[in-house]
Amino acid sequence: MVNGERLILGPDTRGRSVVIGEGRVGAVGPDPEVPDDARRLPCPDATLEPGQVDAHTHIYSALAPFGMPPPEPPPESFLQILERVWWRLDRALDEVSLRTSARLYAAEALLAGTTTLVDHHESPGFVEGALDVLADACEAIGVRAVLCYGATERNRGRDEARRGLAECRRFAETNRRPLVRGVVGLHASFTVSDDTAREAGELADALGSVVHVHVAEDGADVDDARRRGWPGPLERLRDLGALPAGSILAHGVHCSAEQVARAAEAGLWFVQNPRSNRGNRVGYPSGLHASDRVALGTDGYPAVMADEARALVEEARRHGEPVERLAPRLEGGPRLAAERLGLRLAPLAPGVAADVVARRPDGSVRHVVVAGRVVVEEGRLVGDDVEELREAARREAPRLWRRLEELT
Repeated sequence: MVNGERLILGPDTRGRSVVIGEGRVGAVGPDPEVPDDARRLPCPDATLEPGQVDAHTHIYSALAPFGMPPPEPPPESFLQILERVWWRLDRALDEVSLRTSARLYAAEALLAGTTTLVDHHESPGFVEGALDVLADACEAIGVRAVLCYGATERNRGRDEARRGLAECRRFAETNRRPLVRGVVGLHASFTVSDDTAREAGELADALGSVVHVHVAEDGADVDDARRRGWPGPLERLRDLGALPAGSILAHGVHCSAEQVARAAEAGLWFVQNPRSNRGNRVGYPSGLHASDRVALGTDGYPAVMADEARALVEEARRHGEPVERLAPRLEGGPRLAAERLGLRLAPLAPGVAADVVARRPDGSVRHVVVAGRVVVEEGRLVGDDVEELREAARREAPRLWRRLEELT
């Protein structure tokens, strides 16, 4: 189906139907007026809902479940996890492995009912053109994406950072894909100089964009900022002009409620990543309750937002945070994505973007529509075969692991 055709989803378990045309929702209700030429997708065993948003992820991680070798020796701290696992993985990526990862991650996101991915990418061995590979995969599979390259100095100093920022600029200025937008990326405060942080903010201002950056995921980020003379990474990035309103701060685990409240006043978003924070043992972001601008991300875990929501509730209870505080975070993703995409995503109502999921009571997805295009029908991808994408991942992964093992 192309965006100009008419489509009706439903009726669902509640008796509702959604009429779609020109990539937008035209009507929602038990008996909406339906054009005679509308294509019908019934879903009597499912409930219609807006597509979900993964507000911070790393698409390049999709091959990790396919036999990624464990680090030796085992890491004993968060910085060692980065150095021995994820920073080695991103250095090993090339164009083929990145494309394989991106297609599989986007496909499995749609099959889980996640229709928008806010990605943060690094591949130091493949910088120029990396965002095009991600964007082409997302556009072809049919998922919306907000992309950036996370500029860093951790491998080759300032030259590496300049290349990362140049990739953000190039992509933002040349991208014409309807489903994809670009922003400016920084890896994290502790891996960049003051000059790089300033340049990221200047680039975001020049592009009318924002910065997507890891902030206070671990205490090491805070310690680094204090050694440089700031109370924390949030203040450092703010003072260096690297956080325009609307910027996306991943994690915030080690930010106080006061810091979070000031960030909210400045129009900044935090993204909580419960499964990743638990897996990396970095702590719980107890200060995030001070802002209503908080969304959920997966930080490279599969983009199954129901799993992330369950982990959010589990971690909140374990750390003594009242569960009733969590509702804004469950609803934050569509608000964050709407700012970057320039359209409303939720709730289902006339005029919102036609990103609609028909989900069965067991959580499985029957149909998915993105921008008026049917991308999942009867539980199967329309434009590709997920089993073929998984098989491609199984073939490519050993080649990636060989390169990873060769890295010092």
